Amino acid sequence: MARIEECVLYRDFQQGRILQDMSRLMDGCEEKKLFYDSVHGLVEMAGAYGFSGNLWHNYLTFLLVSQENAFSMACEIVGPAEGSINEVARGDFAIFKELYDYDLKNFDERFGCSYGKLLSDYQSAGEGRRMFNKRIRDRICALSRKLADAPGVDAFMDDMVEFYRDFGVGRLGLHKAFRVDHDREGQVVIAPITNIAHVHLDDLVGYEAAKKKLIDNTEAFVEGRKANNCLLFGDAGTGKSSSVKAILNQYYDRGLRIIEVYKHQFQDLNDVISQIKNRNYKFIIYMDDLSFEEFEIEYKYLKAVIEGGLEKKPQNVLIYATSNRRHLIRENFSDKEEGRREDLHASDTVQEKLSLVYRFGVTIFFCAPNKKEFQNIVTVLAKRHHLDMPKEELLLAANQWELHHGGLTGRTAQQFIDYLLGQKK
Repeated sequence: MARIEECVLYRDFQQGRILQDMSRLMDGCEEKKLFYDSVHGLVEMAGAYGFSGNLWHNYLTFLLVSQENAFSMACEIVGPAEGSINEVARGDFAIFKELYDYDLKNFDERFGCSYGKLLSDYQSAGEGRRMFNKRIRDRICALSRKLADAPGVDAFMDDMVEFYRDFGVGRLGLHKAFRVDHDREGQVVIAPITNIAHVHLDDLVGYEAAKKKLIDNTEAFVEGRKANNCLLFGDAGTGKSSSVKAILNQYYDRGLRIIEVYKHQFQDLNDVISQIKNRNYKFIIYMDDLSFEEFEIEYKYLKAVIEGGLEKKPQNVLIYATSNRRHLIRENFSDKEEGRREDLHASDTVQEKLSLVYRFGVTIFFCAPNKKEFQNIVTVLAKRHHLDMPKEELLLAANQWELHHGGLTGRTAQQFIDYLLGQKK
């Protein structure tokens, strides 16, 4: 019955052991241990990912949405694929449709238990320690129910294509944000970040001109028009990093993804880009709090990647960086001393240090708010959080707070509001 070895595209799954064992059982294998091992695997997966309902269907759906192959990657973001690949995919989906249609209660009679019934309507213990966040988990469970109810193979295939188009495939499709890591062999891995701040641009009070400049550039990038690398610079606590996170949340559904890279990982940038350059997503390589001391040379890797290397940077990749420094690399007054003995070409030294910032086509300044702007931020945030406090008392307390907690910044205002919320019983 289960012909999984005949699948052409959907095979060699990273977590495919349960599929292989269950297929053997469906084909008549009477090995009881194999069945209980499969039950164990499905229950453990439910705990790890927060699945509930039909765990067998959830598991199969997880495999389908995670499998990056010629068909699924052709469908991501842009919709139905064209050509003979459709017939190949349809053959695989016909096999999976049979797997979905199998009644797990058949195992209860064969093995004298009730686990088939239990797996068909499993009640989750809670959120658990799942790798996916709740939003992605819910999408997988919803698709699982949809595929189970599909009247035929064509409807089944249409549902999968729709999911790939709307949400993508694999870790790059399902997740918003990533970090750079290495596997046991030392190879560069783009690892998902499953817990990110759900901040939105409207949450950032003020900075309308700066936000518009960032939105305009990102909008052009997402739409496939010409766009520039961005440097967001200015005072600490003014919302530079929050703006980048908000941009990700705003454009995720349109195929935007973000990969956070630290400066000690710049030597891995070429490997990162090689893994993402042919995907149907737009990637922002994000560098937070970027700056270099005079003795640090990692910026030379970044210069080559941004512009200057032999290989052209892919059109689906931009670099966004935040920094408290306008020029990124520390400059000394001695760099500009005409009579400096150590360097006969002082202007060359200065230009070398400025050349990195010149490679960011868009620079956006975030300055600290004045007293009036700071008080406006506090007032707006207090209203959003339903803090019932007389305005004069609120602003007086805010003024006292900022004197001892970082000065006039948006971050200080948010910390003050968090403090007030923490005092509420």
